[in-house]
Amino acid sequence: MNDASQRMRESNQSMTLDFTLMGLFNHSGPHMVLFSLVVAIFTMGLLGNAILLFLIQTNSRLHTPMYFLLSQLSLLDVGFPLVTIPKMVADFLQGESSISFGGCASQMFFLMLLGVAEGVLLSLMSYDRYVAVCHPLHYPVLMRRQVCLLMVGTSWMSGVLVASIQTSIALHFPYCASHTVDHFFCELPALLKLSCADTSAYELALSISGVLILLLPLSLIVASYSQVLGAVLHMRSEEARHKAFTTCSSHVTVVGLFYGAAVFMYMVPGTYHSPQQDNVVSLFYSLVTPTLNPLIYSLRNQEVRVALVKVLGRTGFRSKRRPYRGVLNCPRGPSFTSKTFLSFAVHGGARRTAVSSLPPLRLTFSVVHL
Repeated sequence: MNDASQRMRESNQSMTLDFTLMGLFNHSGPHMVLFSLVVAIFTMGLLGNAILLFLIQTNSRLHTPMYFLLSQLSLLDVGFPLVTIPKMVADFLQGESSISFGGCASQMFFLMLLGVAEGVLLSLMSYDRYVAVCHPLHYPVLMRRQVCLLMVGTSWMSGVLVASIQTSIALHFPYCASHTVDHFFCELPALLKLSCADTSAYELALSISGVLILLLPLSLIVASYSQVLGAVLHMRSEEARHKAFTTCSSHVTVVGLFYGAAVFMYMVPGTYHSPQQDNVVSLFYSLVTPTLNPLIYSLRNQEVRVALVKVLGRTGFRSKRRPYRGVLNCPRGPSFTSKTFLSFAVHGGARRTAVSSLPPLRLTFSVVHL
């Protein structure tokens, strides 16, 4: 009873204390350059994912199951850097690195939610590609809207469930020793090192759950793309083979970037990597990977490139294609090219003719370059 009361007091005491985060940068010259690079990558990532979300929502040709799932991936990739980078930037600019117990808990919860949800979503996206390549005739049925919504709901609910359980358990440990987190944000493995209680059993359970959470989706991805690869190699049409390979290779690249960092952080024992390596890997999967994802999909998918060109043509370059209207005294045989035409009105009736055939007259015109 006394031990339980003591643990309760220690846990309550830890909730009233702040943690100190070890930032990535100091105010030296090289670190200022790296800090500026991180801010630039952060801005590019948010902009890239926002553009991809906008294209998918506004272009009807992208209203397909694959791009619906891709929009959810972009939404997750917007959340990842927003959880960590603004806090790191604010600490660097203000010269402070403290975070409250509640703020630390929030960072842990949302990072775990987003990470688990993205892992599950990537595995379901591999199933989408498997159905599209191996069972194209059944694709409209197997990937109907209800199934897509169920997939997205499963990924988000998996993240909420795992994050709620893991975070609630971690917060019940007393943190009565050092409150300096050797990390630039509150990540669960780094925080457990500060507990003054025995966390070995929980760390073992965390490793086992990490294996299940990572390996089960990864197994589905490997199985799906093994079937996809076999089907692609047996395609007779070179165009269809190239399109399937391009689409699937984009997804495989994203999977490799995400799972490579996650396996290093949560499946490799902590004794085999240093805190500095943890910082680099965490920065990679929380910032670099979300920035690369929209670039990978936009550069390798023709549908996204076409949609982007159409948007740019309707907005940024509209003024260049707007016809010029005015009044012109036009002599016979003006020096216009054969592809330049004049739209004009004579005696109330509209006509369209080449300029070279016009007699001298005063008319209202609009020049359109075809």
